[in-house]
Amino acid sequence: MILHLGGDAVVSLKDIIAIFDIESVEYGSVNKEFMQIARHEGKIINISDDPPKSLILARNRNETILYLSPISTSTLMKRSSSPIDTSISTLNNKGETR
Repeated sequence: MILHLGGDAVVSLKDIIAIFDIESVEYGSVNKEFMQIARHEGKIINISDDPPKSLILARNRNETILYLSPISTSTLMKRSSSPIDTSISTLNNKGETR
């Protein structure tokens, strides 16, 4: 299943490491240092021009990416636990779904 983070950004649920409220990340020297290093290494993706409400820590291939999302952590958590199956069926050569 996938999680829509806002804008055009989606991430597979299995690749999400953590979801943080942006306000909680702004406090604490360790968090600030982590964000500075990630920004310096180009590992932060700002999804929208709107102010971020959450930070999503996710795997992307062999690296860790930080997504800044305008969507609140509570909304993202509700979306992530939705019972809707978003997987896509594949078609075989006869046009039938498997």
